[in-house]
Amino acid sequence: MRKTDMRQGRIWPAHVLLVLGAVITVFPLLWELLTSFKSFGESVRVPPTILPAHWDFSNYAQVFDGVPFGRQFVNTMVMALLRTAAQLLLCSMAAYAFARIRFPGRGPIFLGFLAVLMVPGQLFLLPQYQIMQNLGWLDSMQALVVPGMFSAFGTFLLRQFFMGLPEEVEEAARLDGANPFTVFWRIALPLARPGLLALGILTFLWSWNDLMWPLIVNTDPAKMPLSAGLASLQGAHLTEYPVLMAGSLLATLPVIVVFVAMQRQFIQGIAFSGMKG
Repeated sequence: MRKTDMRQGRIWPAHVLLVLGAVITVFPLLWELLTSFKSFGESVRVPPTILPAHWDFSNYAQVFDGVPFGRQFVNTMVMALLRTAAQLLLCSMAAYAFARIRFPGRGPIFLGFLAVLMVPGQLFLLPQYQIMQNLGWLDSMQALVVPGMFSAFGTFLLRQFFMGLPEEVEEAARLDGANPFTVFWRIALPLARPGLLALGILTFLWSWNDLMWPLIVNTDPAKMPLSAGLASLQGAHLTEYPVLMAGSLLATLPVIVVFVAMQRQFIQGIAFSGMKG
């Protein structure tokens, strides 16, 4: 009993810190939910009110009146799914090449990939915009999808995962006459499922929340994703915060569902990717 009491005495401070961290993390989402049911006057009142005096559900209807929400939701879903599928295919192929195939300059080329991670993404905005302009892709779905089809981070993440897989299984397949692509597609890729799920979730969340690039390349509200469309609800002089919070909450719900449904696979994939460096 004494040992149990001692263990509980050591554990409870950690539980207190975890609960405090959870409250701090969830509070912005809870405040967004409560603000979405307030009137404009209540949302800007000082000192702020936590619960709305009168629950106003009309803010959600105003979201659909202010922006083409349905069209932008479809744009966001298509952009996120295409980016995710492309990254899973292209990054896995590049990662497997860096992890298993020996070719001249493999090390320096991979270091060049890692160097991209240290460059701020804002530096690529201007050249990427010029490319989209020269191709005539402004205000199009191609402009949203193509620049996000590949990532150095995804290549690095999957390379670490492939390096943690046993080489004996692949060697057995080669002895049976399988070519490198068959080994990759039939052996390595199915074994890398946790890593692919982790990258897929990360890419989906990043694509869903991408704001700056869609604002730059698309000015037509019907061609914008939700992130850029909701930004238009923020006025230069006056912002209807309850309407903005209602739209933000509606846009956040799909990614919350995806993460809650796939959180176990996501954590497993991140943990396995660091097995071998």
